[in-house]
Amino acid sequence: MKNSYKKVSLPFLENGIAQVAILVPNLKETIKHYYHDFGIGPWHIYTYGNPLVKNMSYQGKPTNYKMRVGLSYFGRMRIELIQPLSGDTVYADFIKEHGYGVHHFGILTDDMPSAVRLAEKAGYEIIMDGSGFGLDGDGFYAYIDTEAKLGVTLELIERPKRRVPPEEIYPPEELDD
Repeated sequence: MKNSYKKVSLPFLENGIAQVAILVPNLKETIKHYYHDFGIGPWHIYTYGNPLVKNMSYQGKPTNYKMRVGLSYFGRMRIELIQPLSGDTVYADFIKEHGYGVHHFGILTDDMPSAVRLAEKAGYEIIMDGSGFGLDGDGFYAYIDTEAKLGVTLELIERPKRRVPPEEIYPPEELDD
């Protein structure tokens, strides 16, 4: 029997996973549990959507969506907690099908256009993306439709050189008496 798999050698996982993202119903409550129960923090909290994210698409069409995001680290790996707020998104699709939980693994790239071209050439579709959230208008993320083949979605991430300050940090800095 002939193998129907073609070898494409996508380089995305060569440097490992940089981020694990979890969809949650209540960002602040979940952050408090991670911090108080496990000592994970501090958490940098952002609202992704307009005006922070300048360009967004879903299923290949321009769109507008919003989500609250909390970022921290488990050791060297970044954890991203996401609370979807509005709009059609891969998050809403996932919650409808699976409920809340681990949604995607984030993979860093220094050249998003090349990474997207490689994924598409290998037959993977970009199902949602956003760009322009850095201080200099850089920063780009793109979700690859890999769940059916890999059991999880992969997100390509080109981090901005300078990040916008978070809206909030948890825990808040305590004032010295």
